[in-house]
Amino acid sequence: MLKRGFGLLKGSLLQARLHLRREMAKSKFEYVRDFEVQDTCLQNCWVVVRVDGRNFHRFSEQHKFTKPNDPRALLLMNHCAKNVMEEIKDICLAYGQSDEYSFIFHKKSNWYKRRASKFMTHVVSQFASSYVFYWNEFFPEQPILYPPGFDGRVVLYPSVQNLKDYLSWRQADCKVLL
Repeated sequence: MLKRGFGLLKGSLLQARLHLRREMAKSKFEYVRDFEVQDTCLQNCWVVVRVDGRNFHRFSEQHKFTKPNDPRALLLMNHCAKNVMEEIKDICLAYGQSDEYSFIFHKKSNWYKRRASKFMTHVVSQFASSYVFYWNEFFPEQPILYPPGFDGRVVLYPSVQNLKDYLSWRQADCKVLL
């Protein structure tokens, strides 16, 4: 009987906390949410998030990457991309070269209600944190001197042909780097 009564009390406390949170959210300050940008991606488009290393020429020089493409750095980037794909199931393809990676979301994805800011911030933060977290696995003899920066952008492609052209463009850019 005591267990049952305690369970009811515990449930009542949880309900009271949830009610209090709802009441707090509906305060006179709730109007500030109206200032948030509505950045919903168009339906029926491929969403691509491209992550790009910020000032990686300097970063690679200071961390003594071998030129033109340090295999350890490329393996680390691949590992970070794999981690992003494991964490965000709506990504169907990732393509990387040099200091950038493109992540393609399923055309029908409704992840975070298709908010571009959520797509970009989650992908970039997961990638950047993975880069620092896994650094020692790929550069055991080289301590990381400072945290690298990554920027990101969201681009929408309405057709498969547009998406293929995007990937061809990134591939062509990769060949130029070689």
